[in-house]
Amino acid sequence: KVLICLFQRGAADALNIVVPHGERAYYAMRPSINIPQPSRGSPGGAIDLDGFFGLHPALAPLKPLYDRKLLAPIHAVGSPSTTRSHFDAQDYMETGTPDNKGTADGWLNRYLAVKGTCDECNLAKTPFRAVSLTPQTPRILEGPSATVAMNSLDEFSVRATGSSAERLEALYRTGSADLVHGTGAEMFDAVKMLRSANPQKYLPQNNAEYPRSQFGQRLLQIAQLIKSNVGLEIAFADVGGWDTHVNQGGSTGQLAQRLDDFSRAIAALVTDLGDRMDDVVILTMSEFGRMARENGNRGTDHGHAGALFVIGGHVKGGKVHGKWPGLEQEQLYEGRDLALTTDFRSVFAEVVQHHLGAHALDRIFPGFAASPRDFLGVV
Repeated sequence: KVLICLFQRGAADALNIVVPHGERAYYAMRPSINIPQPSRGSPGGAIDLDGFFGLHPALAPLKPLYDRKLLAPIHAVGSPSTTRSHFDAQDYMETGTPDNKGTADGWLNRYLAVKGTCDECNLAKTPFRAVSLTPQTPRILEGPSATVAMNSLDEFSVRATGSSAERLEALYRTGSADLVHGTGAEMFDAVKMLRSANPQKYLPQNNAEYPRSQFGQRLLQIAQLIKSNVGLEIAFADVGGWDTHVNQGGSTGQLAQRLDDFSRAIAALVTDLGDRMDDVVILTMSEFGRMARENGNRGTDHGHAGALFVIGGHVKGGKVHGKWPGLEQEQLYEGRDLALTTDFRSVFAEVVQHHLGAHALDRIFPGFAASPRDFLGVV
């Protein structure tokens, strides 16, 4: 089983991503940046999902996944923290402990520690159990369990910390760049396995076409890692550009461009993996949503609840999950934002338990009562 986490840094605008086109208040609060209703015949209308919600038109590549019941949007989901700070909110989402700045590790690293090793696949002997396609180890993977952080498959490093970690040495070098750091014959065997799937020679399957963007190419490399059978269990990538205070746009513009790249990359990944999606879940996230009303610069300011996507072969897709709170004035959080009805930890806990088989959820999400009774039934 593989979990791919994709972080939209900057607070993605949930109301223009999963559009509540059946909500009158949505159009009243967003006169210049709204997404038109699907039934009005306007160019750039929302892609209808269920008669009430629709996808932003730039997310058209994801609609077939919804129709195949592989894609489950979740609305009004996020952190119970009241912070509107990007830094703090991202930190809380990655540590899994809202409003607690003292947490030293990320929830994905705690999962690695709690889950331990898989006897059949012997995950402890591969350095590629958890890989982040980022220049540095993200907060979500910080902790004592060994992880890999890399810009690309051509240059990466294994990070191992903790009292039992040995001093790391370069096992293989290409020019002046270390290909991998670590110890043990198993790691070297894994490196050889990875090198046998040469990035330059990799060809996506099923006519998948990844965007040439950095995000698109990182998802291509995640597919390559999965197919290389090097023991990948956790993959992480992030993408910025979601902080749309000015000239956000509606069906076209700044947000639409980000969503176009985002959706085409994810759709390509799903297409490329084909039947392997039976063992894969893709989980998207963003630190918070944005204000329900557009601001004076035709953008949106920092908000509260947001939306995320869960995608996979065993995901209960074809349905928008979560309790919709409404957008009338009395229904808004602090009179300005989409209200929170689902704690992000409940979704993350359901995914790690039902998809990855983890237990001891109280250790992965300390201070949170992750009860299966509260799960949305997404996986």
